[in-house]
Amino acid sequence: MSTRITILCENSVGPISGTLGEHGFSALVEHNGDTLLWDTGQGFTLLHNAQRMNKNLHQVGQVALSHGHYDHSGGLLPLLRSCGPKRVFAHPAVFTPRYRHKDTGESLSLGLPYPREYLEGQGACFDLSAGYREIQPGIALTGEVPRTTGFETGDSGLFTDLSASQRDRFDDDQSLVITTNKGLVVLLGCCHAGLINTLQHVSAQSGRNDIYAVVGGTHLGFCSADQLEQTIQALTTWQIKKLAVSHCTGFSAACRLQQAFPAAFHNAQVGYGLSL
Repeated sequence: MSTRITILCENSVGPISGTLGEHGFSALVEHNGDTLLWDTGQGFTLLHNAQRMNKNLHQVGQVALSHGHYDHSGGLLPLLRSCGPKRVFAHPAVFTPRYRHKDTGESLSLGLPYPREYLEGQGACFDLSAGYREIQPGIALTGEVPRTTGFETGDSGLFTDLSASQRDRFDDDQSLVITTNKGLVVLLGCCHAGLINTLQHVSAQSGRNDIYAVVGGTHLGFCSADQLEQTIQALTTWQIKKLAVSHCTGFSAACRLQQAFPAAFHNAQVGYGLSL
């Protein structure tokens, strides 16, 4: 059993020269001879960074989306146009309209930037489900994550309508679970559902508590200081060996996580790789 995770899109870049950053996230998962793309970034850097890192996206057999935000799904169109049709796993609510409302009254559209019908015309074959499911041997999607913790209240500035009357519940938020020789690896998108909610759901569905690594965006940079501290307290019970955070974690929250977990902490920038 062999697994390699490589960050292709992220807000910042690591030491690989010529790679580019963007506000977004995408990771390539090479697992036991199969290749899966987890999220696609905004679409500006996916193809460029993959080429720079000698990763052949034509070999990607499946794409899985963590949720329907533009910075995780915008790269799907250039991927389809460059590399041909792909099977795309997602939650049924991935096409929900989404907005951030600013104090100025301006509304910014954050949802998936292309209609389903258009993407299907470009070669996307959507496989939608809200449940926990294995999508290839050793790789599962969490599906919809139950909200069970009292402190993970999320980002209050995101809505599903232009009038800011319907707060976005992010029912479609999900994570990827990879079985490796060292334990489970949980690959996050933005983790709008809450990191502890997600880990508890993974444990309940898999029947396992041996989570070796957590990689990706935690959205703690957009949450309260109280949520951050309670998340850290809850994380101490999991004994995670690698905590490789990025994207929506934010600098301040990342620094706090590094302080709390110095041996496990990593910055998952463009080019970051985890081999197991």
